[in-house]
Amino acid sequence: MTALHAAAETAVHQCLGLEAGESCVIITDDERVPIGEALYDVASEVTDDAAIVRYPPGETHGSEPPEPVAAAMAGADVVLAPTTKSLSHTRARTNANEAGARVATLPGITEDVFTAGLDADYDSIAAHCEAVREQVAGADEIRVTTDAGTDITFGVGDREWLADTGIVHEPGDMSNLPAGEVFISPTTADGTFVVDGTMRPHGLLEDGHQLTFEVEDGLVTHISDDEIRETVANAADEVGDAAYNLAELGIGTNVAVTELVGSVLLDEKAGGTVHIAIGDDAGIGGETDAPIHLDGIIREPTVLADGEPVDLPVADDA
Repeated sequence: MTALHAAAETAVHQCLGLEAGESCVIITDDERVPIGEALYDVASEVTDDAAIVRYPPGETHGSEPPEPVAAAMAGADVVLAPTTKSLSHTRARTNANEAGARVATLPGITEDVFTAGLDADYDSIAAHCEAVREQVAGADEIRVTTDAGTDITFGVGDREWLADTGIVHEPGDMSNLPAGEVFISPTTADGTFVVDGTMRPHGLLEDGHQLTFEVEDGLVTHISDDEIRETVANAADEVGDAAYNLAELGIGTNVAVTELVGSVLLDEKAGGTVHIAIGDDAGIGGETDAPIHLDGIIREPTVLADGEPVDLPVADDA
């Protein structure tokens, strides 16, 4: 058995719980074919109603797929989407969930991340998610600080903390794979966050390389990095201030991720980290539609829920 096949078995069996008689569609693109085919091969061993749909990579993370792809997603019981550009924050994914599909997106997945990230105990990840969610649920205000200069406060309002556990067994469930985070779309935010882990398009930042963002009333008002600033500005040409929306606060809960590797998909799940995202939040409980969703991973944060320290999961070798 190849490493790709073994990882695909974890995804199809443990994470999605695909059963005979269910329909399953694998959504992939021209740059992720080996992963897509491995998932299709395993799914085909379970059900006769499996299909693989391939299309050119999207232009940006969060851009909508072609209509036939969206239709295939909405018509399936189970959707697995290993794609170059993320489908997590798209209407196509939301509509598929609302139609009852169980969906796992694998945005920006590589073969190395696929095989490493699916080698995890997802029951343990789910337990860490629940432990973190119990500490933050009901708090009106979350503050995140770091020695690197992050000091930002989030208003939660009546929005719900969500958990990305990797266990996608009920109709309408959705998760990233690899999984492991508790997250929310805040109603507002003010302060500064300094990314010192991983962020597109740079990948894993070198020691001493930091990206600084200023936030006022829920909008990013300053971006220190030229490339990211240009990406957001280009999106703003299409949707205005929505591109500058402070979209997400996430807390990593996957203690099997012991070091950052440069993949946002994997690194944002690392236990003991926080990630903050700019742009679209309509898919995670917010109200902002934007063609981008840019996550930045922050190392060694302190998280306070209404002033009380939150006990963060720590990587197994920490």
